[in-house]
Amino acid sequence: MARIAGVNIPVNKRVVIALQYIHGIGPKNAIDICTKVNIPSERRVNELTDAEVIQIRESIDGNLLVEGDLRRSVAMNIKRLMDLGNYRGLRHRRGLPVRGQRTHTNARTRKGPARAIAGKKK
Repeated sequence: MARIAGVNIPVNKRVVIALQYIHGIGPKNAIDICTKVNIPSERRVNELTDAEVIQIRESIDGNLLVEGDLRRSVAMNIKRLMDLGNYRGLRHRRGLPVRGQRTHTNARTRKGPARAIAGKKK
């Protein structure tokens, strides 16, 4: 069981895919880490040596913001917008779409399930 950045990554998957289980590492970062540590793309996690796992850990710790630190950073940025009281902060506070999407018919993910309006029948 390989544990990197506080996450147990799957053992039987390729390293490039398994690294993406860490919050903050996508396909591009996973490929960059593997090339930096000189791990071939077809290598699986259970075939890694302890030294390679340590190199991957050091590479991630030194260069990337992942897991708890990344989540904290994003939450602080959203909190800062809400405290400033600008438009984006107000949209976050009200639970509405932030990036200019329409809300007349859609936006159910942000607004939640539709609520019935009393007396509205056509």
